[in-house]
Amino acid sequence: MLDLSRYKEERKVSFSGVEIAPGESSSVNFNVGNLPTGTRVNIQLEVFRGEMPGPHVLIIGGVHGDEINGVEIVRRTLADHLFHNLLAGTVIVVPLLNVYGFINFSREVPDGKDVNRSFPGSMSGSLASRVARIVTKNIVPQVDILIDCHAGGQGRYNYPQVRVTKGDQESIELARAFNAPFIIQKGILRGSLRKVAKQNNKPCLVYEGGEALRLDGYPIGRGVEGIKRTLASLKMLTYDEPPTSTPVEIHHTSWVRASKAGLFIWSECSGARVKKGDVLGAIYDPYGTDQTDVLATVDGYILGHTNAPLVNKGDALFHLGY
Repeated sequence: MLDLSRYKEERKVSFSGVEIAPGESSSVNFNVGNLPTGTRVNIQLEVFRGEMPGPHVLIIGGVHGDEINGVEIVRRTLADHLFHNLLAGTVIVVPLLNVYGFINFSREVPDGKDVNRSFPGSMSGSLASRVARIVTKNIVPQVDILIDCHAGGQGRYNYPQVRVTKGDQESIELARAFNAPFIIQKGILRGSLRKVAKQNNKPCLVYEGGEALRLDGYPIGRGVEGIKRTLASLKMLTYDEPPTSTPVEIHHTSWVRASKAGLFIWSECSGARVKKGDVLGAIYDPYGTDQTDVLATVDGYILGHTNAPLVNKGDALFHLGY
């Protein structure tokens, strides 16, 4: 069970010297730069505070600009007025962090840097580094828990899953409350928001669902539901829909890669349970003369798969968890 006793004291929430009091809500903008046309680009925050003290939670989307499912999950929580009547605590929402990537259909910012490899960042560094620094300096110190919403890369589908830092028990408990189909314990990537959270002893849930540049109702719905369940577990709002399943907890992952180039068609999709040796798909030559089956390398679950129709030798085809 989560220990909520540490959140009984009321704490200040302020941005640029402006304090948001309990029971209030506010919009905050941080200027991150300009487009080549001179148009200012802002990162927008929505802050919601309950009357009673409680956890301070950051919910963020669009760290990667092309991962539209993550942006849509956060947008729906705002459109549904989910945080307007908090029982306790504070929710800080960043609907879209990487504005540059979003308007350019890109994972990265225009200089090719990945914001989620640029933390803790620097205001004198690259564009990605400056975006990361705004979060590290202005937001992370004011929150207790982070929920970071993502999707898979271009052409790569991730079944709904929550990734947490290996061995971080509080994050694991929160992930169980979130109730995505899979909980994956992973090491920390250098320069990631999750690493900054770990360095500050703050649990961070990274939700992954669907693929880049493609809206997908199932992972979006599971993401919105997971946020509701997590906040309900923190006594910040009421949500009593019974879960339909128990998350599968994954401790090890591996990739099944293409043994040759060709046309790739999968026959087992993400979320499926498989056994070592099961046929997951096949690679064909374009002339109708050759077929190579793709086999599961372990007993486990398919966490994600590629939707690329053409593959080269060594390309990642299936992400297996066990």
